[in-house]
Amino acid sequence: MKINLNKILTKGKAFYLAYDQGLEHGPVDFNDKNVNPKYIIQIAEKGKFNAVIFQKGIAEKYRKEIRKSKIPLIVKLNGKTSLRNGEPFSTQLCSVKEALKLKAAAVGYTVYIGSEYEAKMLKEFENIEREAHAKNIPVIAWIYPRGKGTKGKSDKELLAYSCRVGLEIGADMVKVHWNGKDQRDLAWAVKAAGKAKVVIAGGSKTKESVLLTEAKQAMKSGCTGLAIGRNIWQSNRPLELTKKLKKIIWN
Repeated sequence: MKINLNKILTKGKAFYLAYDQGLEHGPVDFNDKNVNPKYIIQIAEKGKFNAVIFQKGIAEKYRKEIRKSKIPLIVKLNGKTSLRNGEPFSTQLCSVKEALKLKAAAVGYTVYIGSEYEAKMLKEFENIEREAHAKNIPVIAWIYPRGKGTKGKSDKELLAYSCRVGLEIGADMVKVHWNGKDQRDLAWAVKAAGKAKVVIAGGSKTKESVLLTEAKQAMKSGCTGLAIGRNIWQSNRPLELTKKLKKIIWN
């Protein structure tokens, strides 16, 4: 089945505003302004992002604001806190049915490959992918190599493996972290993803010049786009930075 991605793409490219960090990191990333989801929705609307990424709680509580903004919604279906020690496991917290009621244009799910709980996450993803595709809803796989199984593996190997896993499990799009060191590694990973589209996660706050350079390299490597959170909404000039990144994506 070919899934329609047009609701979350513009001319085949994508720029998503990620705001699922509150569950994953706690409020440590926030200040008095960006702790308010309304501020994030305003950035998404004014910046004309392809979609905003929320966990179900914010998607439910700020449903009116999201709909008013007319920005497509991507609901993250699983999550965990940073308080738990040991092998990473991100369990499902929201169903596809719930996401559809919230008018989600797509759903996302994290799989930590290399974790001893990898099989459980892959099984949950399988069920999500089947249900979402039955409704013609795109599924984005956050594929992050973590846990004991990643020891001894190079960044290049793990990046390409992450992208390939996304393709093999049926994801329409794969969201991965890239260390920004070698563009050739990323280009190879994009090839490994085949017809599954690849978007790069923004990660923690970094210098604007570094972010822009990495964005250019990502697009030259064949990536579909970027999914950035902290580097946008922690910025003092989020809309100016958004414009610069959009020029790179749609150059």
